Amino acid sequence: MVSLSLQLETRKRMCCPQEQNLSQMVRDFIESESPTIFRSSSESLQVHHESASLSLQEILENVTDAEIEVLGKVMLYLDDTEPMDQKPENLRKWVGLNLKIDSYEASLCKTSWVTTFGRRAVFEFTGDYEYIDVMIHGDVGDEPTRLIVDIDFRSQFELARPTPTYTELSNSLPPIFVGTDEKLNKLICLLCPAAEQSLKERELHIPPWRKASYMHSKWLSQNCKKVPF
Repeated sequence: MVSLSLQLETRKRMCCPQEQNLSQMVRDFIESESPTIFRSSSESLQVHHESASLSLQEILENVTDAEIEVLGKVMLYLDDTEPMDQKPENLRKWVGLNLKIDSYEASLCKTSWVTTFGRRAVFEFTGDYEYIDVMIHGDVGDEPTRLIVDIDFRSQFELARPTPTYTELSNSLPPIFVGTDEKLNKLICLLCPAAEQSLKERELHIPPWRKASYMHSKWLSQNCKKVPF
């Protein structure tokens, strides 16, 4: 732990000039990930997609100071990792440890759930997922704000053989998510119907793991175990 602390202190000293422009860097990152409207050949689908794109843009651009601060920290941490450490589980641990050392109340959240499907619910399988949980404390007496940090966020919405409209929409998601339960819920409620529409247009079966209820379970399951770093 001594060597890790020395390494992180060295990182902090080297990153000071970057941190001065951290807020602008994060805002540039958010704006660069903002969606552009895809033009569909079908007028009805075009209107629907334009509405979804604008809604997504509005959700992503509505950011708080706490979200900007934590996202900026995460981006700096990830810039310091070695190429050999790019596995998601290693990156989560690295980000979580850095947040702890920088005095954030961060934990690793492990969710698990059971999904049943079939007309008579005869099939079931278990799911599990991991992300980082950060509690932001404001003024004395105020309720803390919970931020979900997922460094592998966009890939969770990938589809096989997606339509161009869904590809445009899902590619507009940030690769790194930092936000509240409420913001994440809005994204799930927007993306999952779009995913189902994409699968229908491709005449593909809609698996249960593409349903909104399943995606909610990944981050918002009540069966969540917090593990300190």
